[in-house]
Amino acid sequence: MTLEEWVARFAQNVAAQTDAIRQGDARTGNRHARQYTAALQELRARGDAGREALTMPLTHPRTDVRAMAAGFLLRYRTAEARAVLEAAAKEGGVGALDAIMTLRHWDNGTWALDPE
Repeated sequence: MTLEEWVARFAQNVAAQTDAIRQGDARTGNRHARQYTAALQELRARGDAGREALTMPLTHPRTDVRAMAAGFLLRYRTAEARAVLEAAAKEGGVGALDAIMTLRHWDNGTWALDPE
C-alpha cells in the first residue's frame, strides 16, 4: 500500500470508531481502533515520510480525524498539531475530549504517543 492509502485507512477507521462510539457499539469501535492503529504503525515504520503523510488528515473535514492525527504528530509538528488540538478542544464531542486529554498530557510532560 502507498502512504496515501495508509493515511486513508487511518482516517476512515478513526471516523468509523467515533461513529460506533456514538451508537454505543464498543465491539465495532474496538475493531476500528485496531485498524487505525495498524495503519498508524505502518506509517511510523516509514519514519519521517510516514509522519509527513500523517499530516494530510490535519485538514480533514471531521474533527475527530484531525484531532487523532494531531495527537500523534505533536513531537513532529508541534505548533501545527497543537493548533489543531486546541481548535478541536473548543468544538465539543468525542474529538474534543481526546484533544483536551492529549494537550493535558503534552503540557504535563507525560505525552508518549510517538516514541522517538
